[in-house]
Amino acid sequence: MTASRSVLSQELAVILIIDEDPDILTGIAAVLNDSGYESHCARDREAAIKGVRQLALDLIICDVNLGGECGLALCRELRDEPGMDDVPVMFTSSAQIPDIIRRAHAAGGTYYLRKPFDPQVLLELVDKALWMPHLIGTRV
Repeated sequence: MTASRSVLSQELAVILIIDEDPDILTGIAAVLNDSGYESHCARDREAAIKGVRQLALDLIICDVNLGGECGLALCRELRDEPGMDDVPVMFTSSAQIPDIIRRAHAAGGTYYLRKPFDPQVLLELVDKALWMPHLIGTRV
């Protein structure tokens, strides 16, 4: 458990990973689980919506390209679900897409991470993304 997580709470942060590639899903989930997070995986829109409706999520990590579907549009749709408006979203992609960082932020993304990525960088961004809502909540 990282220092920032231990300060926040003893509860596991719940993270939904959305990616069509099973190797990417299991790789990210392994890194997160080994670091004390509770991760859940979704390979498509239907599984992602089901996860959002059944889990109390702290973070979503979503690929920009979901095999013909746009991860940016999916995450805008997920934000319309009850309780999801302030859940941070981190987008990932291996594609060279013009303006992707700007578009990811416009879709509500907190961070954008280019694949392939270093697991330590992933964990640092996850910690930052999870910390932000708590900072906002303490200042309101």
